[in-house]
Amino acid sequence: MLSLVQLKVLAAVARHGSVTEAARELHYSQPSVSHHLARLETATGAKLLQRTGRGIRLTPEGRLLAGRAAEIVGRVDAAAGELAAQVGLRAGRVRLAANASTLSTLVPEAAAALARAHPGLELSLSDRHPVEALDLLRRGEIDVALVFQHAGAPLEDEGFRFRHLADDPIHLISRHPGDSLANHRDSAWIGGCDRCRGELAAVCGNAGFTPRVTAHSDDMVVVQALVAAGLGVATLPGLALAAHRRPDVHATELPGVHRRIHAATYGDPPDPPAVAAVLAALAEAAEPARSGP
Repeated sequence: MLSLVQLKVLAAVARHGSVTEAARELHYSQPSVSHHLARLETATGAKLLQRTGRGIRLTPEGRLLAGRAAEIVGRVDAAAGELAAQVGLRAGRVRLAANASTLSTLVPEAAAALARAHPGLELSLSDRHPVEALDLLRRGEIDVALVFQHAGAPLEDEGFRFRHLADDPIHLISRHPGDSLANHRDSAWIGGCDRCRGELAAVCGNAGFTPRVTAHSDDMVVVQALVAAGLGVATLPGLALAAHRRPDVHATELPGVHRRIHAATYGDPPDPPAVAAVLAALAEAAEPARSGP
């Protein structure tokens, strides 16, 4: 039996002439797109795609089905849009988990915009590290996870769909203005969660040394207090500093170093209207961070 997801994938591939571009549009991984196409060929018993060098080409059967797929997907999307407009997002609940820096900056702005536009929409919030948030998302206990990943690190690929919201610059937190990583090869460092410590190790590793972590805290207030007391140095993202900034520590932005902020959902598209509204509000709240100073 043909599934709507398979037809949507085929229509996207036909539209772009590329598995890579189709995956980008659908927020899927390339292997996931290829998997759906393979299952569609099995279900139809027809060869739908041909390899042509580094690209692909639809067979006559593929072009026939892709044309029908685009029509079917378009009608379903139109129906969903009409239903959402009819309901007007007057009700519904979206459960969102995020870490402290985004929960105290992007999320309140997005939540306020949602309350104005859709007062019947209930937004449930919880403070979770990225790994915890993705686990909750996988288990169906939340609907949206706001997560970060050090630039260059791979994203999890287990059915998640990621929407990039912004790049958040990383700062060195110390007691000296205009400081640099090179000045702290032998300093004590304050580390955070597992993902934060991985990020710290990567940042310091690129500078040619391994940080000596002597204290651990995920709390941006505690980290800055420890730095102010002379117990070590640390790194913090710009959003954490926007949420809380002590006047007796200095933040030096590290050139070319940032973390990527993503909104993650799970399962096949499209997202329910209420989730789509939350994603749109988050993207709007993150616009200043994307644009830079």
